[in-house]
Amino acid sequence: MSIADPNAGQTRADRIFGLFRLVALVEGVTTLMLFFVAMPIKYGFGNPGWVQLWGPIHGYAFLAYLVLMVVALRGRGWSPGDWLRTTFASFLPFGTFLNDPFLKRRWTGGAGAA
Repeated sequence: MSIADPNAGQTRADRIFGLFRLVALVEGVTTLMLFFVAMPIKYGFGNPGWVQLWGPIHGYAFLAYLVLMVVALRGRGWSPGDWLRTTFASFLPFGTFLNDPFLKRRWTGGAGAA
């Protein structure tokens, strides 16, 4: 009995891009938690604990998003508009979720080929 390698057929660039998309998902979830759960609890009920928890988690997710964006997209033929769209997606609630189909289409459309 053999176990199939889940990364079989994937290039290093494909794996990095997949990690970038995963981090984009995490960044989006932490943005929503911060804006729609933690901040209302802080300002509506006077309890800053949730912001103290989710603020740093979101901060690290945001930084990881930016770093992985540069690593995953640099030198792969992405236009300045693609870069701006992907950067600005991280600043808006739901932005990374709405941008993900674009990223996937753009990657599979040949932009990911090194």
